[in-house]
Amino acid sequence: MTPFNHLFIDGVMTPAHGEKDLPVVDSFTEETFASYRSASVLDVDEAVVAARRAFEGWAATPLAERVAAVRRVAAALHEKAEALTTAISREVGMPRKLAARIQVGAPIAAWDMYADLAADFEWDSRVGHSLVRQVPTGVVACITPWNYPLHQITGKIAPALLAGCTVVLKPSELAPSSAFLLADAVLEAGLPAGVFNLVHGIGSEVGEALVRHPDVDMVSFTGSTRAGRHIAAIAGDGIKRVALELGGKSAALVLPGADLAAAVRATLAGCMLNSGQTCSATTRLLVPRPLLGAAEAAIIDLLSAYRMGDPADSATRLGPLISKAQQRKVEGLIAEALAAGARLLGGPAAIPSHGFFVPPTVLADVTPEMAVARDEVFGPVLALLAYDEVEDGIALANGTDYGLAGTVWGPVTPATLAVARRLRAGQVDINGAPFNPAAPFGGFKKSGIGRENGRFGIEEFLEPVSIQLPAAFLENSIH
Repeated sequence: MTPFNHLFIDGVMTPAHGEKDLPVVDSFTEETFASYRSASVLDVDEAVVAARRAFEGWAATPLAERVAAVRRVAAALHEKAEALTTAISREVGMPRKLAARIQVGAPIAAWDMYADLAADFEWDSRVGHSLVRQVPTGVVACITPWNYPLHQITGKIAPALLAGCTVVLKPSELAPSSAFLLADAVLEAGLPAGVFNLVHGIGSEVGEALVRHPDVDMVSFTGSTRAGRHIAAIAGDGIKRVALELGGKSAALVLPGADLAAAVRATLAGCMLNSGQTCSATTRLLVPRPLLGAAEAAIIDLLSAYRMGDPADSATRLGPLISKAQQRKVEGLIAEALAAGARLLGGPAAIPSHGFFVPPTVLADVTPEMAVARDEVFGPVLALLAYDEVEDGIALANGTDYGLAGTVWGPVTPATLAVARRLRAGQVDINGAPFNPAAPFGGFKKSGIGRENGRFGIEEFLEPVSIQLPAAFLENSIH
């Protein structure tokens, strides 16, 4: 086991003064492979003070210099790609070959993408006789989850820094390794002291102190709806700006005339990616009732391909969940659904002798009232539901407390696009169109507030300021 007892505050690695050493567990071997010392409340205060002290200078730094700094971070992360892949695969359980591309390669590329977008961003514009400037919000507390650790960190830190904000990051205590490797990259990139700070610890302690700190201007949080509700309440009391990316219960709505085989294959893949530990996972498959039997047969044919095993093995397609607690939660929801009348598709799967595994699970005979059809499971569990009319299918797709993502499968006609327009979700794809990292990501209802990705992610950390110009300034082109 490798112990770490440092944080990154005000440009230097500094000892953590908390009392707890928080273990990080390999989700396959179930053994502790690292531990990180928690921050104290005083450490949190020092990090926020450092970010506040650095803010004016960083906000005034020419954009070209901020862009160059972010590119240096990207380059440093690229040199750490192997270490990042190993750590994240061990923590989260995603098969290594997928982790290298999805958990590491894509986020590193996103740092450069954000730099490109910032260089072309319209920071000043004219509205009549007003000059409208986009200025940084201030000191941002970024609190990130464990399921896509570097991806979620990147979606907050890179645009916030480019916007001119300074940040304090608190990663999940379950998967913190990539955050500490990022701190190393920031140090190597030579960012000014206090611009980026890292604290570590349990959310209810360290995260709470960070959100409540009076010098934090904005909180950007990704995680559970329960925690997001609590953070929003604290932020509201302090009149802090919030961005919340929370849970999801996304539906794949199959319309009459759709390619059913393609819809089933893509929906199953979307549900099982990262062992279902994805907020936007398609965890409900809605099919016309006459196609129910064909959908079940297609699912059964595909399930055996999701081989469970060591994430380091290239043949593994489904890794373990992150923890024993998550495994038990998912198993409990499956048992509850079966007790309520759901039916398990496919035969029993061969589960490895160790690791926090839940086999790929598809439940038929699911009704909209069941918890497995309403609540976020965060495991490899797909609920299959039938509908009679297209209107019923749309109502079923929209009939949860969430609205993060959705998919529509249908003929290439205006009618299919019309159905997609009616889904109350922040991102909807048609017939498996690929994810677009430059398009906005976020949700409706209890899936959150605000948007990440692309220029929308940069805008999340900016405030518009209107400067009304008198005629003399306009006549002399003083802008």
